[in-house]
Amino acid sequence: MDATIAAGVKIGNVTRWCEVNGVDRRTFYRHKQRIEAEGGWVPRSRRPQSSPGATPAAVAAEIVRLRGELAPDNGADAIIAALGQIAERDGWERQGLRVPHRSTVNKVLKRAGLVTAQPQKRPKSSWRRFSCARPRDCYQIDATVVKLAAGEAVVVFDVVDDCTRLLAACRAADAENAKAAVAAITAAARACGAPGLVLCDNGSAFSGGLTRGQGAFTRAVTGLGARLIRSSPYHPQTCGKVERHHQTLKRWLACQGPPAATLTDLQVLLDAYREYYNTRRHHTAVKTTPQRAWDTAETYGGPGHLPRQDDATVHRLTVAPNGSVGLGGLSIHIGQPHAGTKVTAIRDNGHVTVYNAAGEPLGHLHLDHGKCYQGPLQPAA
Repeated sequence: MDATIAAGVKIGNVTRWCEVNGVDRRTFYRHKQRIEAEGGWVPRSRRPQSSPGATPAAVAAEIVRLRGELAPDNGADAIIAALGQIAERDGWERQGLRVPHRSTVNKVLKRAGLVTAQPQKRPKSSWRRFSCARPRDCYQIDATVVKLAAGEAVVVFDVVDDCTRLLAACRAADAENAKAAVAAITAAARACGAPGLVLCDNGSAFSGGLTRGQGAFTRAVTGLGARLIRSSPYHPQTCGKVERHHQTLKRWLACQGPPAATLTDLQVLLDAYREYYNTRRHHTAVKTTPQRAWDTAETYGGPGHLPRQDDATVHRLTVAPNGSVGLGGLSIHIGQPHAGTKVTAIRDNGHVTVYNAAGEPLGHLHLDHGKCYQGPLQPAA
């Protein structure tokens, strides 16, 4: 149609021509009028002439600047935390400026080409979060491998408070063994106090490997008055907080220049990192720094106090002679070989996981409140 009009083709019956070509008559004359006036048809921008709600250029410039300055911790939440300090310092309220929402920050970064789209990633809103209600209710411990300047592989043990994300200990070791794990949990207890629970995976450093009875790490934890709980095998999400922390640590180390030459040099870096992480780095999960979240807590957990959760409960039970335990009027079959033993059940709404006295998972079960007998536990996985 545009080409026909621009070429000056004579159209005797416009109505018939529009019917044949499937064009509305009003569209035809609208295009004809613009082509005659402007010499051709070029689609015009649909952008409004004014955008009162647009992010001010000064704020957008600060967002882009902070993206580079705050690396590696330069996500939207870290940028918003830094913008809050800038707004207070420069009096943004008097200038009619305000700190933008998280989605606005991401849009500014996307327009600047500073965000890589990852549509395959599961949205954070779909995760069901769980954390203890008080500091020192539970410490999570795990080790990760890092390399020295010569390429030698060493490990770093991290101990993270489940509630406040405070990094209670961050210690370098030449190998992932029980001695290093004991040193890490002991350092955490010395610095921040002993917890009520210690959560770890089933690595040999924590389980004692092939040794019979309690390993050195188990004895160290119980010696602090804490209770040891191990995650289900092949389920790292249980220790997700400390697992995720490894990524933050490695990103920070990568920005510190060449790798440390010795284990001692690495520990110096880790001490500096722990101070930065606890006192200066804004943590998305607690909406402030971990140290401030720890210092402003109303109450604290510790040995002798069962962890208090907002959305889960912890139960210490004795298995009956028939191999069952009672939980809120419901009967769960543990197995007659466990008769007379003490078990710990963690109930999270309609799901319960049962651990033996050594903190090893015996199994789990989805509760059916429509019947009393729940049946046997499903194997831990």
